[in-house]
Amino acid sequence: MPRRTVSVPHPNGDPTPSNFGEKDPLESNGDPHAGAPEEKVKLGKKVELGKKVTLLRGICMIIGTIIGAGIFISPKGILKNSGSVGMSLVVWIACGILSLFGALSYAELGTCIKKSGGHYTYILEAFGPQVAFVGLWADMIGIRPAGFAVSALAFGRYILEPIFMPCGVPETAVKLATAIGFTMGMYLNSMSVSWTARIQIFLTFIKMLAFAIIIVPGLYLLFKGETKNFENAFEVNTVDLSGLPLAFYSGMYAYAGWFYLNFVTEEVENPERTVPLAICISMGIVMICYTLINVAYYTVMSAEELLASNAVAVTFAGKLMGDFSVAVPVFVALSCFGSLNGAIFAISRMFHVASREGQLPEVLSMIHIRRHTPLPAVIVLYPITLLILFLGDIYSLLNFMSFLRWFFIGVAVVGLIYMRYTRPDMPRPFKVPIIIPAVFSFTCFSMVFLSLYSDPINTGIGFAISLTGIPAYYIFIYTERKPKWFQKFSDSVNRSLQIILQVVPAEH
Repeated sequence: MPRRTVSVPHPNGDPTPSNFGEKDPLESNGDPHAGAPEEKVKLGKKVELGKKVTLLRGICMIIGTIIGAGIFISPKGILKNSGSVGMSLVVWIACGILSLFGALSYAELGTCIKKSGGHYTYILEAFGPQVAFVGLWADMIGIRPAGFAVSALAFGRYILEPIFMPCGVPETAVKLATAIGFTMGMYLNSMSVSWTARIQIFLTFIKMLAFAIIIVPGLYLLFKGETKNFENAFEVNTVDLSGLPLAFYSGMYAYAGWFYLNFVTEEVENPERTVPLAICISMGIVMICYTLINVAYYTVMSAEELLASNAVAVTFAGKLMGDFSVAVPVFVALSCFGSLNGAIFAISRMFHVASREGQLPEVLSMIHIRRHTPLPAVIVLYPITLLILFLGDIYSLLNFMSFLRWFFIGVAVVGLIYMRYTRPDMPRPFKVPIIIPAVFSFTCFSMVFLSLYSDPINTGIGFAISLTGIPAYYIFIYTERKPKWFQKFSDSVNRSLQIILQVVPAEH
C-alpha cells in the first residue's frame, strides 16, 4: 500500500525528513554542503531504535518478565493437581526444562532471523503474512490487553495490601491503583528506552532480594532438620495422574516470559552472542530460584497449609517473620510491575515491526523525534486495556485467549523445524538439536488440546475471536486497491497522529 507521511519539526528546530531516502529539506537552502553527513550529525542523533540492550539488560528483561506474581502468590495450583509435595517439585523442574527447550529454540530463531517482533516475525518468515496476521490479530484484540490488565491488577491489589491490613482492599481502590500503575508503565516506556531498561534492572534485583528473604531462612530451617513436610513426599495414593496435565499447564504459565527478548532483537548488542547467553543464564537462574523457593515454602508450611492459602508468600512471611511480613505484598507488587514493564517494552516492538511490514497502520512504525522510542506502538493498547480493566471480565478473557499464545508459540517453533528443510542455507550462528524444538512444539500443542478438552466453550470462543483475523486480513491487508475514501481517511489519520505524537519513520 502507498506510504504517505509529512515532515515534523526536528528537536533542534530544523526540519526532519519524513522518509529516509527522500530529498533532504536542508539541500534546498543553496548550501552545497548542507546535505553532508557532518551537517546531519550536528542536527541530532539518528532517529531510530538504538542497540541499547546489553547482556545484563537482556538477562534482567527475561528474569524480570518471567517472575511476576505467580511464584509469590499461588503455586498451590501445581500442588493441587500433582497430588504430592514430591511430584509438585518434579513438575516445577520439568516445566523449567521444557521452557528451556522453548527458549533455546527461540535463541536459534533470534540469531538466524535478526528482526524484532518475536513469534510474529518467525511465523511471517516461515509461513507467510496471513498466518502471521491472524496471530497478531489475536494478540491485539485479546491476549495482550488481558495479560497487561491482569499483571497491573495484581500490582494494584498488592501495593495497597499493607495500607488496608488486616481488612480487604476495596475493589474501586484496586482498579484506580491498577490504572495508575499501568499508566506509569506506559509513560516510562514512552519516554526513554534507557530508563525503561534501568528500572527493569532495579526491579529484577528487588525480586532477587525478595527470593533471598524467603529462600535463606527456609533453607536454614531445612538444614537444621525441619524435614517433616518432606516425609513420604511421593506417596502414591495422593498422586492424581489425571491432574498432572493441569499442573504442567500452571507450571508453564509461571515460566512464561522467556521469549520476550526475541521481541527486541534489533535493539540487542551483538545478538548472535547476547541472545543465547542471556536466555541460558536467565532460565538457569529462574529454574534454581523457583525450585528453592518451593522447597522453602514446604519447609515452613505443610501441604494442607499451602493449599489453604491464597497468597503463599504472605502466609510464609506471617509464620516466619512476624511484623516484617507487611513488606511482602510490596515485594509482590514491585514484582508485578517489573513483569508488566518488560511486557510493554517487548510487545510494543511486535506492533512496530508489524506496521513496518504493512500489516498495521503506518504510524505504529514511527519513532519519537526526541525520545527515540516507538511511542505509537507503546500506547496503542492503552485504551482497550483500561476499557477491559473497568468494564470487562478480565479473567474470562484471559482464560479463553491465553491458550492461543501457546498455540502461536508452538507454530513459531514448528517454523524453525520447517525452515531447517526449506531454507537449509540460512546462517545459523546458534543451532539446537532438532529434538529440542520437536519436544517443545509437541508440549505447546498438547496444552492447546488440553484446553479444548477441559474447557471447550471458552476455548471455542477464543478460536472464533482469533479466526475473525482471516476476513480482517483480506479486507484491510490483502486487497491492494482499496476504496479511495478509505485510503484518504487512513492517510489523514496517519498524518494527524504523526504531527500530534511528533513521530517520524525510523532511519535505517
